[in-house]
Amino acid sequence: MIKYKIKLEYEGSCYSGWQIQKNSKSIQGILIDAVKKITNSDKVELIGSGRTDKGVHALEQVAHLSLDKYFNPTNLKYAINDSLPYDINILSIEQTDIKFHARHDAIARSYIYQISNFRSAFLKPYIWWIKDNLDLKKMQEAANCLVGLHDFKNFSKIDDKNISTNVMVYSSELKEIDNIIVFRIKASHFLWNMVRRIVGNIVEIGRGNISIQSFQNYLRNIEKPNDTYTAPPSGLFLERIYYSKNEKESNLKPAINRNLWIS
Repeated sequence: MIKYKIKLEYEGSCYSGWQIQKNSKSIQGILIDAVKKITNSDKVELIGSGRTDKGVHALEQVAHLSLDKYFNPTNLKYAINDSLPYDINILSIEQTDIKFHARHDAIARSYIYQISNFRSAFLKPYIWWIKDNLDLKKMQEAANCLVGLHDFKNFSKIDDKNISTNVMVYSSELKEIDNIIVFRIKASHFLWNMVRRIVGNIVEIGRGNISIQSFQNYLRNIEKPNDTYTAPPSGLFLERIYYSKNEKESNLKPAINRNLWIS
């Protein structure tokens, strides 16, 4: 068995998410079909570093691909890309250790969320446009509260009591760059809807509907937030998967700018 490490990007608007599903188009499913076509093999294992939900994008998702025979990584990359739709793109393929696991070996992940304070006919799939005036200073204060180990039960749809909702957040920052409010969070892992619920509540803080104290109480599970405060998936991007403590974060910048060029 030969194993490859794949890095890819995708625009998730037209997909049900990363994970393969019945009667629904997924990133994983499209990739597996492309690999089967190129390799002429039904023995294909493709595992991602984690799931992204319906409508969520990825700047750099990581997956491992197991095949029963060797293919030149560069040739494999070009062949798969030629079989993929325009909104999925393989960035790199390299042969890796047979023990490598895209999900289990990851030590951290980071997401970016984008909020626009200007209206655009073209940016809708990539931002959450909010016409209200937002208090950026209070939103930044709320983002700072997230760093550390917290129980994010109040910020997830997970109801299974057997699944731990404790998450270690390594960094959290929020800045306005080129008229786009960019929020980035790096953590050990993420729960279902976690980032979108965090962003939804931070926006309500910016609107003046939630206090910083209440937000802190949500993290301590003293108070329960309004479940409707969930940001739309359009502004959410999986930014990066970390496999080593020595990997440094890049400077914070928008995932996509006003000129629609991915940065």
